[in-house]
Amino acid sequence: MKNKKYEAIVEKHKPDEARKSHALVAFLVGGTLGVCGELLLEGYTVWFDLSRSEATVYMLITFIFLASLFTALGFFDKLVSFARCGLLIPITGFAHSMTSAAIEYRKEGPVYGIGSNLFKLAGTVILYGVVSAWFFGMIRYLLGIGG
Repeated sequence: MKNKKYEAIVEKHKPDEARKSHALVAFLVGGTLGVCGELLLEGYTVWFDLSRSEATVYMLITFIFLASLFTALGFFDKLVSFARCGLLIPITGFAHSMTSAAIEYRKEGPVYGIGSNLFKLAGTVILYGVVSAWFFGMIRYLLGIGG
């Protein structure tokens, strides 16, 4: 009987997740980021007379710089708490994880602090990115897809 009573109390005080509104906000923020990326891409091709592939590099560098800057200034986490997954596109999320680790461990020095903790979260992303790329590359090779 106590378990049922405890579960009723937990259900009563459990915060509402509002999944639909969170999904909508993430969709809108992610879409806005995509539009901003495309505007930067077009701007770099026109303003600096770059090819689309060269402009893509500069657009990604801009996103990495802004995510790192906003992390260093301390308000990237506040933006993420509002925007949810819409803001954590891979390039900005990766830059945020590395910058926040560097800031958090900078007091321990450049080697034992920043150097040993910089890839704390990002290392996992790199590892599984490489492993999954190899795995899917092997599937494509075995199926004869691609060059």
